[in-house]
Amino acid sequence: MLLVLLGIGTACVPNGRRPTAAPAPEAPPDSVDTHLFLIGDAGAPAVPFEPVLEALRQSAGRHPDRSVVVFLGDNIYPAGLPDSAAENRAEAERRLDAQLAAVRRSGATAILLPGNHDWDDHRAEGWSAILRQQAYIAEHASEWARMLPRGGCPGPAVEDVGRWVRLLFLDTQWWLHEHTRPSHPGSSCGADAPGEVTDSIRTALRTAGERRVIALAHHPLKSGGPHNGYLSWRDHLFPLRRVHPWLWIPLPVVGSAYSLTRRLGAIRQDLSSAPYRTLRDSLTSAFETAPPLVYAAGHEHNLQVITDPTVAYLLVSGAGIHGHHALAWPIRGTLYAARRAGFMRLDVTQDGRVRLAVLVVDKNAQAREAYARWIR
Repeated sequence: MLLVLLGIGTACVPNGRRPTAAPAPEAPPDSVDTHLFLIGDAGAPAVPFEPVLEALRQSAGRHPDRSVVVFLGDNIYPAGLPDSAAENRAEAERRLDAQLAAVRRSGATAILLPGNHDWDDHRAEGWSAILRQQAYIAEHASEWARMLPRGGCPGPAVEDVGRWVRLLFLDTQWWLHEHTRPSHPGSSCGADAPGEVTDSIRTALRTAGERRVIALAHHPLKSGGPHNGYLSWRDHLFPLRRVHPWLWIPLPVVGSAYSLTRRLGAIRQDLSSAPYRTLRDSLTSAFETAPPLVYAAGHEHNLQVITDPTVAYLLVSGAGIHGHHALAWPIRGTLYAARRAGFMRLDVTQDGRVRLAVLVVDKNAQAREAYARWIR
């Protein structure tokens, strides 16, 4: 019973945290060199209208010639793009097409990162699923979208955008995948062993010059969400809802035991697991000498802005589907955390300043800035 009460107590948290600083005024539109939109976990858009994607289309469409949209993984729930003969192939295509169409209609360009669900829900056929998704994007949307890193490689894939930005794309599921993946010595990846990847990251950071480096991945380095053991009271009392949302069967002891096992690292996709700790330690080591300004990820279905000694700003933007939200608990370094749908935008001015905006989206696709600050 004590375990249950402790579990419920830690789950009763606010859904959002308001900024304490004064609102940051927007830069004049003609002073912005690059608009970078960050949206994750958008792989199950509603039919026929997904509010978050519509709000993204409108926002990116205001200045499409200098707007880049990055999808931070889990582009197709639940298990990536299946084989062309699979009965669920058409629905998987619809889910990906909705994201691609939002960018096409905006006039902006897009880069899609892989997430664990894109890797066949981190199962044995994951690498094949990544190659299928990459090929589909190349066939149907090559004029405005592509997938990076390519080929299931861990990266980093490096892209310089505008005058001031260097984007560093990482496939973090490569680190966590326990099945076949491109690896040394038989792959065509530029880096295909952990040490090679960290060395390549260091090189990309060291050679960035005055560019503001933004590292982009699916898995966050820190989080106040479920993947770091912060679960809601519903998870403690009704754990079967994680299997089917309609299973409102009270099992408080089972739910609290489930929460405890996640905190102890039983699930590979959680920050507490041994493979995830290796991933975090490796990236943190790579960032030590020349850290990026921002490390942005999805994975958690919420919006978080966190300061960190290694990377100035850790962003979690994995709320790309309206109604598909997860708890966001303020942890050490949290500037903003919300259980809301939406996405983030980085505005980089012509003189190199960087403004971060968190946009929350309602069911009518109306977006508003819930948090903003100049981060450089």
